[in-house]
Amino acid sequence: MARIDDIDTLILSELARDSSVSVPKLARKISVNPSVAYSRIRRLVDRGLIRRFTIEVNNAALGYEVKVLAGIKMDTKKRNSIIQELFDIDGVYEVAEVTGRFDILVTAYTTSLDAMHRMVSEKIGRIDGVLSSESFIEMKSQQKAMPYMSTGSIP
Repeated sequence: MARIDDIDTLILSELARDSSVSVPKLARKISVNPSVAYSRIRRLVDRGLIRRFTIEVNNAALGYEVKVLAGIKMDTKKRNSIIQELFDIDGVYEVAEVTGRFDILVTAYTTSLDAMHRMVSEKIGRIDGVLSSESFIEMKSQQKAMPYMSTGSIP
């Protein structure tokens, strides 16, 4: 378990909200010198607490207006090939192995409900070892940055 202090916590929280913020602006927001903010960020990266800085793409603006979550029950002996075949499907974004009534949750983006239907029925449903699936169409989504608590450690 990595130990972090209040400054590290503030940095992680601010960068989780907007990783494109400049170091001087971040330093002002958390009331530290820019050199302190920069060295702390570098240390968080070196320790593996920050894996990467990335962007958030507006999928809907690019025509991927339908987000689907598909729960899949599978033949666990075919796990590796099923996961590989899922990633070979255009639009599949994430494959997560989970507990509960499904073995895998797939997150995918498509251009329309018809395209989503084809993806689920003609591609996912025909993978050898997929026993059943259930699809959930995202109607609306809200997110917030992960609030990092200043407890001195990450649980």
